[in-house]
Amino acid sequence: MAAGTISRIRLENFMCHSSLHIELGEHVNFITGQNGSGKSAILTALCVAFGCRAKNTQRAASLKDFIKTGCSYASILVDINNHGEDAFKHEVFGNVIILERRITESSSSTVLKDQHGRKVAHRKDDLVEIIEHFNIDVENPCVIMSQDKSREFLHSGNDKDKFMFFFKATLLQQVNDLLGSIRKNLNVADSIVEELERSIMPVLKELDDIQDKIKNMEHIEEIAHEIENLKKKLAWAWVYDVDKKIGEQTEKLEKLRERIPACQERIDRNTAIIEELRKEFIVKKENVRSFLEKTQEVRRMKEKMQHDIHEAVKLKMDLEKEHARGMQVLNKMNTRVRQLEAQVHEFQLKHMQQTQAEVFQVEDSIWELQQEINSANLSATRLSEEEKKLSEELQDIIKSISDIGKEIDEDGRRINQLKSQIEDLRRRQHDKGHTERQVLVQDYEAGKSVAFDKRIRNLKEVYTSDGSKMFYRASVETILPPNRKWRAGRLCTSLGEKIIEIENETAEIKKINSERWDRKGKLVIDRDNINSKLRTLKRKREDEEQHLERKKVQLDDTKKISIANKHDTAVDTSELEAEMMQVKEDIGNKELVLEKINLKLTDALREENDKRASYKNFIESAHAEMGSISDAEHELQLVEEKINDAQQDKAHYEGVMERKVLAPIKMAESELTDLQQLHQEYFEKASRICAENEVEALGGVGGSTLEQLSDRINKLNKKFQQESRRYTETIDDLRALHDKKERKILRKQQMYAGFRGKLNACQKALDLRWRKFQRNAGLLKRQLTWLFNEHLGKKGISGHINVDYKNEVLSVELTMPQDASRDTVRDTRGLSGGERSFSTLCFTLALHGMTEAPFRAMDEFDVFMDAVSRKISLDTLVDFAVAQGSQWIFITPHDISMVKAGDRIKKQQMAAPRG
Repeated sequence: MAAGTISRIRLENFMCHSSLHIELGEHVNFITGQNGSGKSAILTALCVAFGCRAKNTQRAASLKDFIKTGCSYASILVDINNHGEDAFKHEVFGNVIILERRITESSSSTVLKDQHGRKVAHRKDDLVEIIEHFNIDVENPCVIMSQDKSREFLHSGNDKDKFMFFFKATLLQQVNDLLGSIRKNLNVADSIVEELERSIMPVLKELDDIQDKIKNMEHIEEIAHEIENLKKKLAWAWVYDVDKKIGEQTEKLEKLRERIPACQERIDRNTAIIEELRKEFIVKKENVRSFLEKTQEVRRMKEKMQHDIHEAVKLKMDLEKEHARGMQVLNKMNTRVRQLEAQVHEFQLKHMQQTQAEVFQVEDSIWELQQEINSANLSATRLSEEEKKLSEELQDIIKSISDIGKEIDEDGRRINQLKSQIEDLRRRQHDKGHTERQVLVQDYEAGKSVAFDKRIRNLKEVYTSDGSKMFYRASVETILPPNRKWRAGRLCTSLGEKIIEIENETAEIKKINSERWDRKGKLVIDRDNINSKLRTLKRKREDEEQHLERKKVQLDDTKKISIANKHDTAVDTSELEAEMMQVKEDIGNKELVLEKINLKLTDALREENDKRASYKNFIESAHAEMGSISDAEHELQLVEEKINDAQQDKAHYEGVMERKVLAPIKMAESELTDLQQLHQEYFEKASRICAENEVEALGGVGGSTLEQLSDRINKLNKKFQQESRRYTETIDDLRALHDKKERKILRKQQMYAGFRGKLNACQKALDLRWRKFQRNAGLLKRQLTWLFNEHLGKKGISGHINVDYKNEVLSVELTMPQDASRDTVRDTRGLSGGERSFSTLCFTLALHGMTEAPFRAMDEFDVFMDAVSRKISLDTLVDFAVAQGSQWIFITPHDISMVKAGDRIKKQQMAAPRG
């Protein structure tokens, strides 16, 4: 037998059965028996065994109601075949899975056993796994069609019943309900996320308030920061002041040391002169002795001295030219210094004028912003008043709609009850079977006599003229009183006209309500836009006010510094000042160079005069030597006198070197050492306060004296103390609080954004599944028509099935073979009982062809059919079941002898009920 089919069903103390044992064939099974023999209990047991709830069986309110009266428990055992490739865990269960469902007064349990009866599993998930593996859906009417479902569908002929049968059988209802549940959950989740997003708005407002307070306190922090920076500058200003003095002392020392070469040069020159004169003295002395032998030497000396005089003259002229060029450059540098001083003064004046203009511009901007703020406040007030008025109108409209809705619902219920009773009569007129089973009598006593005393065969219900209902079921007499809420006048036509009038009034009120809501939404948007604009304008005004304060302070500082020192300016003239200082420094260097040139020029003139004098003396001496020896001796004496003069000059300059050069240098070096020690102390103190590059990053201390820095620090300290008294909290505490709240809000915003992203992803997935569901629904509708026509074609009939998913109705249209009246098209309402039964059966088989299940069961499928329709239906069902190859269970109270016997058909008859 195929996997998933049922081989045996055993019932104990279940409904009317004390003990029942049913063996089922692999293919078609017929179970027959009289009414009350317990045939339908077999299908109910199958539903309960495979997990169906008691209410869904439409036979009991709870599982304990299935226990036979007088017993303490009920038991259901179902043997499921587990052969072949589709077997479920064959290595665990073997060829048979035994499903046992045990029910007591207080509980119920499910046990799964193997082919030997050994317990394997007992969890609900294990049963669900088997159901999903074999695709056993007992709540699908195409798997198990109970008596109630047969009556609702096969014999009602109602288009809505047909649709619901189709909707359940194709599992479209299950998917539709699941998608609807998911969409409802997504809407709830979306509302929750929106509420969470709105919940952080007060915290954001609190965060903005803290930020505004921080901005108001930032100027105090700026003052403290400026004081700290000024202290850093003051500390390094002491260092730079000592640096300046060290530079001046170093420059002075350099100038003193520059005197050493000049004095030393004089000493060295006299030493050289003395040496030369001594040589000359020796030479002349030698010349006196051997003048006559050295005439040629005298000539050579003459030429040499002439060449020396020429070189001395050339050196003097070069030095004079260099001195003239230096003077021209020096004059140009002095002119440039005067130009730079004029530019600095002009730049300072222009900056003060520009700053004053900027102050006026910022004041105008603040006035314009204040005017816009006043206008926005008036607009916001007007919108709030209008919104409040609209809210009151909307409350009145909502109350009116609610009152009218209650009135419409009450009248609608009355009309529906009336329609139901009119429709019942019409249906009974078209249904002979129903007309025979339902009786209308004049009064209560006549109804009791007909319903309970006469025991009329096939009588179902008795109705009285006042609306009472009486019927007899399972030896129980039941009388239902009429609906006491009905009121007189329900049949009058004015009630419908009244409802239409009220509905028109409701539509008009709802239209007005929609317009009011649209108007209120626009007012809310306008109010939010104005509030946003108002916050923006206030922030801009605060920024402009702070900008104005900074400009005023800058203007005051510029004026004060300009008055105190015309060379020091509050604007950025650092480049002009740097160029001016460089030019002055170049002037000093050029003056030192010119001084050195003057010294060299003086030496060159002296050297030229000395050489000329020497040359003149040499010529005179030469002539004298040529004239007389006495003149040579005189010249020799003159040379000796010059030697004495040179020695005196040398001694003089050596004294000058000691008194006026070396002694001042020693004193200057001592002072320089003291300044360097002081510099080291100041440098260490300043370094402990801050690094030097930090002061450079602040703009340095140029342009400010020690006294100015100290005065500025004192003023700012007083201002800082005055401003600090206004606040009890520190700005660091506020910033820490702001950061803490901001991080908390950021985490929540990120979390809510994550929720929103997941909701959007779920919504997209749901929309995709909904589109696929609609596409599959359309495909199933076409497949149903194809299969329906295939079964109808066996009798030469064609038809079409219209499925309206929106209105949830399913209608069947048939085209019958031409008859004597040449009527070729009929709908199901005009068909005979047999034709309608056959078309309904074809519709059922078409649904069976669209579903998959290892077994199928139908209970009382042939009730209310005539003999011909029953035979045709039975033959069609058997042929379809045999051709399909799956397991079928048919339960009927009628004779089935007309069914042809076969190896694939098994017939069983239930024992007659005991009296």
